[in-house]
Amino acid sequence: MTTASLLLAGLLWMSQDAPVAFTAVTDAAGIDFVHENGASAEKYMPETMGSGALIFDYDNDGRADILFVNGGSFIDTDVARRARHRLYRNDGGRAIRFTDVTGSAGLDRPRFGMGACAADYDNDGWTDVYVTGFGANALYRNDAGGVFVDVTREAGVESGGWSASCAFGDVDNDGDVDLYVTRYVDFSVDNNKYCGDIQNVRFYCHPHVYNGVADILYRNEGDGTFTDVSHEAGVHATDGKGLGVVFADYDDDGWIDAYVANDSTPNFLYHNTGGGRFEETGLWAGVAVGMDGRPLAGMGADAGDVDGDGRDDLVVTNLNGETHSLYRNLGSGLFQDVTYESGVGEATLPFVGFGAVLVDYDNDMDLDLGIANGDVLDNVHLLNDFATYPQRNLLLENTGGGAFREAAAGGGFAIVKVSRALAAGDLDNDGDLDLLVSNNGGGPDLLLNDGGNRNRSLQVRLIGAESNRSGVGARLTLHVGGRALVRDARAGSSYLAQNDARVHFGTGRAERADRLEIAWPSGRVDVVDDVETNRIVTVREGAGVVDAERAGP
Repeated sequence: MTTASLLLAGLLWMSQDAPVAFTAVTDAAGIDFVHENGASAEKYMPETMGSGALIFDYDNDGRADILFVNGGSFIDTDVARRARHRLYRNDGGRAIRFTDVTGSAGLDRPRFGMGACAADYDNDGWTDVYVTGFGANALYRNDAGGVFVDVTREAGVESGGWSASCAFGDVDNDGDVDLYVTRYVDFSVDNNKYCGDIQNVRFYCHPHVYNGVADILYRNEGDGTFTDVSHEAGVHATDGKGLGVVFADYDDDGWIDAYVANDSTPNFLYHNTGGGRFEETGLWAGVAVGMDGRPLAGMGADAGDVDGDGRDDLVVTNLNGETHSLYRNLGSGLFQDVTYESGVGEATLPFVGFGAVLVDYDNDMDLDLGIANGDVLDNVHLLNDFATYPQRNLLLENTGGGAFREAAAGGGFAIVKVSRALAAGDLDNDGDLDLLVSNNGGGPDLLLNDGGNRNRSLQVRLIGAESNRSGVGARLTLHVGGRALVRDARAGSSYLAQNDARVHFGTGRAERADRLEIAWPSGRVDVVDDVETNRIVTVREGAGVVDAERAGP
């Protein structure tokens, strides 16, 4: 080889092995949202707990759009009035760009919001949005991709109290998605307790000074309305203080279960015994408390197969000094706390975690872990010289078998803010997953993945027929490169957030996958053989692949 050829080969080799970097492109992408938290001397608790973010395709153009949930103010009516939720349409192209379409979309109703989730609840082919908040929640029906209509009252899902995260899932496998809403504590403006120290310095209260409030499960009746079935379904416990929720069929019996992250009370693992009836098994399963048997400050939660054994493991974010938690699914309904064994404990010990996503950011077939961090006390430095309100976020690389180490992830992970929600999605359709971080009292961070697509990928958009139209709850198994990769279709997880609904598989260097199996909530199993990678494919239940487009560098 010539000297020039050797040099070129060396550069190509280095570029293949260079670390994946995340770059903040928020301003360049046209996103100018700023979260209003209404921070005040009265230290109202909701001020420090938002805000949420949602990645979803509201107009069915094949590009992932973004919704930010805004807060407001309990004392300043001007702040409360201007604190609108904001919807940004993805304009497409590799030079990613968004347009604010909030005004024309009908989502600009002022409200002290918290989080959001999205799914096609009426099976009309358009993704609808549910927004949680303090005081009341809102369901927005997507009217053919142009305007959202507030149908909260007629649908019967207004809730009340202080709601946090939400998730859609078909708990009874009847072909439409039901709705789980976590609720936090019985705080109210009129019951704003004083929490401070001996020097009369006021802090945001710890949740233990308030009673917990029962979560709500709404059953979809299939006619545009929902019924609160929390009591009869067995999810009406009042001893939790729910912040995060994720649906996951952890025992692979065809019925989706629910895992709830509770703040300073034991987490709930609701086992679906069939037809949407649940039994709480958290303590027995080993996912309710930490290794020392004490409840942790659960905030965000996600589920995914981190060790490649085909079973969903669970991750929960907690306070600094507690570590975030990783529970490995052992089968037979049991989990093992592998927080320190996996490397998650040491990496997360100094941080207060909120959003969490299990995501294959480098397309190497293993699920990695992204975490959004930020303290809950805006004056925490008065209590601890080493503690800060804003914190940097974490990206933990899965080095194989569910062992994690902190990744060198570029400038996007050097940003220091008060982060809350974290969501993942391929915003530029280039085959790797980008990250969206919402920040309390400030602007968000859109982190573009640079280099993840040096490996190949496959993304699957689902269209249910007998199952719910969004395909939520489907379990996908991709046989590629001698491995079987298992991923689930979800609508809600992390903290106050939701990922892109398209199911993503990193496939390494494999140009083709041997087989894609889809186990739908209806019980039907579809098989697609010999699938080309670096593609976004649309699979309709019972019909196979109905559309495909290229995704890659």
